[in-house]
Amino acid sequence: MKRSHVAKIVTSVMKRHWKMLLFLMLVIVLVVILGLLPPQILRTIIDDNLLSQNSNGLLNLALLYLGIALSIGIVDFLKGAILTILGQKITRAIRSEMMMKTERINVLYFSANGSGSVVSRFTNDVEAINSMFTNGLVGMIVDLFKIIGIIVSMALFDPMLGFIALILLPLIYLITRFFQTRMLKAQILNRKQIAKVNNHISESLKNVQMIKSGSKEAFMEDKFTNYLQDHYETIEKVNFFDSIFPPIMQIVRAFVIGLVIVLAAPELQWVGITLGMVAASVELLSNLFVPIETLGMELQSIQQSISGIQRVNEFLNEVEETKVNSTLSADQVINDVKNVSLTFENVSFQYVEGFEVLNQISLTVKPREKVTFVGRTGVGKTTLFKLCMGLLSPITGRIAINGIDVTTIPNAEKRKIFGYVDQSFHFIKGTVADQIALHDPSITQDQIRKAIQFVGLTEYIEMLPLGLLTPVVNDTLFSQGQKQLLSIARAIVTNPPILLLDEITANLDSITEGLILSVLQKAGTIHTVLSISHRLSTTINADTVVILENGRIKNVGSPQTLMEQDDWYRSRMTLEKLTWK
Repeated sequence: MKRSHVAKIVTSVMKRHWKMLLFLMLVIVLVVILGLLPPQILRTIIDDNLLSQNSNGLLNLALLYLGIALSIGIVDFLKGAILTILGQKITRAIRSEMMMKTERINVLYFSANGSGSVVSRFTNDVEAINSMFTNGLVGMIVDLFKIIGIIVSMALFDPMLGFIALILLPLIYLITRFFQTRMLKAQILNRKQIAKVNNHISESLKNVQMIKSGSKEAFMEDKFTNYLQDHYETIEKVNFFDSIFPPIMQIVRAFVIGLVIVLAAPELQWVGITLGMVAASVELLSNLFVPIETLGMELQSIQQSISGIQRVNEFLNEVEETKVNSTLSADQVINDVKNVSLTFENVSFQYVEGFEVLNQISLTVKPREKVTFVGRTGVGKTTLFKLCMGLLSPITGRIAINGIDVTTIPNAEKRKIFGYVDQSFHFIKGTVADQIALHDPSITQDQIRKAIQFVGLTEYIEMLPLGLLTPVVNDTLFSQGQKQLLSIARAIVTNPPILLLDEITANLDSITEGLILSVLQKAGTIHTVLSISHRLSTTINADTVVILENGRIKNVGSPQTLMEQDDWYRSRMTLEKLTWK
C-alpha cells in the first residue's frame, strides 16, 4: 500500500503543537460535561427549592446556572478557535508539501492531467481534509460523547427514561439521514445546474460576435432558458427539504417530550421521577436531537474528507524526477560560452506506452551553430525541445551538454543555459522590467536594458509613462510582434549559450517577421540557435536543417544541400514560392 503522506503531515503538525492538542482535549471534555450540568441544576432548583418553597440557595443556583451557560459559550468558542488554528496549520502544511512536490514531480504528470484537475487537488481536496479536522471528526467525537452523557444522565433518573432515549437514537438518526441524503443530492444537482448557467453566460460573452454573425441568438436564449428552468426545479427541491425537515423534527421532539410527561404522570407512574427530573429530562431530550442531527452531516463531511485524502495522497505519491544533481551549477556545465556542444544520443520518447513520438534521434550540434527542425505537424519537434531542456526524460538514450546529461541539471540553473522562446508570450503580474526578469533578483536593470536594446524595443519602451517601470495591467500595451520581441528579450537576458525558438514567426506579417529574423540572425552570432519552423523560407539563414518524419530524422544538411538532394524539401520550397507569387 502506498504511503499516506497526509497522515504523516497531520502527525507532524500535531507533534509540533502538542500543547495545543492537549488543551483541545481538555476543552472537549469541558464542553461535554458543562453541557450536562444545566439540566441537573434545573432539577435541583425545581425539586429542592420551588416545590418545597425553600428559597435558601436559590439565588446561588440561578447564578450558577447562568455561569455554566456562559462557560459553555466560552469553551465552545475556544474549541472552535483551536480547531480552526490547527486546521489552518494542517492545511498550510499539506499545501506546502504539495507545492514542493510540483517542483519534483515528473512533467509527464502535467501532460496527462489538466491544470483544473491539479488546482482542484490544491483547493477542494485540501479544504475537504481541513473540514474533517475542524468539524467532521472532532465534531462527531463531541456529539457521540454528548449522546452517551445524555443517555447516562436520563438512566440515572430512571432506567425507563434511559431505555426510551436509547430507543429514540436510531429513529431520530434514520429520519435525519433520510432528509439529509435527499437534501445533499438536491444541493449537488443544484450546484451542477448553477455551473451550467454560469458556463453558458461565459460562453455567450466570449463568443458574442460569432453568435450574432451566425444568427444564433434565439438558439442561445432557448438553451439558457432551459438551464434556468432546470436550476429553478432543483432549487425548489432544496427549498422543499429545507422547509419540511425542521418542523418534522420539532413534531418528533414534541411527541417524545409529551410521552415522557405522560409516563411520569401520577395516574400512570410508569417512571418514578420527580417534577424536577421531568424538567431536566425534557431539556436533555431536547439536547439529544441536536447532536444526532449534526452527526449525519459530520459523517458526510468525513466521507468527503476521505476522498480528498486519497486524491492528495495519489498526488504526493506520483513519480518524481530522480536524476537531478542539486549540487550541479550552470558554471560547471558551461566552462566556455563560445564552446558549447549539444548531443542527442539515440533519443526515444513516448507519452503513451507503445506509441513512440521520437525514435532513435541522434544528432550533434556544434558551438554557435544555427539548426532548424522542420517536418509535418505532430512529428515531435516541440517534444524534442522539451527533452532538450530536461523538462521531459527520454525513454531511452540521452541529451547532453558538454557531456553532462540535461536531466541532471537543476531547474534553477537551466535559465543560465537555455533561452526558450515560445509561439506565444505570457504576461506576468508586474512592470515591463518584470516581464523580462520574471522577478529574478539576480538579473540587474543593466541586463534588462541590454536585452531590450538587443531586440530593438528601447525606443518604444522609453515612450511609455514610466519606461521599464510601467505596470503591465493587460496585454494591449504591446503588439503581437512586440510580444515576440519581448519573449526573445526574456530568453536572452541571462545570456544563455543555447537559444530554443519554437515557431516564433507564426501569425506575423512579413515586415514584423523580417524584423524578428534580423534579431535572431544577430543572436546567432553569439548563441547556438535551435529553431522550429513550418516556413521553409526561414531556414535559408540556418547552417543545418533537420527534417523529421514519423519520429525519426529523415535527412540532415544545409539548405542548399537539401534543395539539391531532398525531394520533400525541394517540393515544399517550390510550393512556398508559388504562394509568394
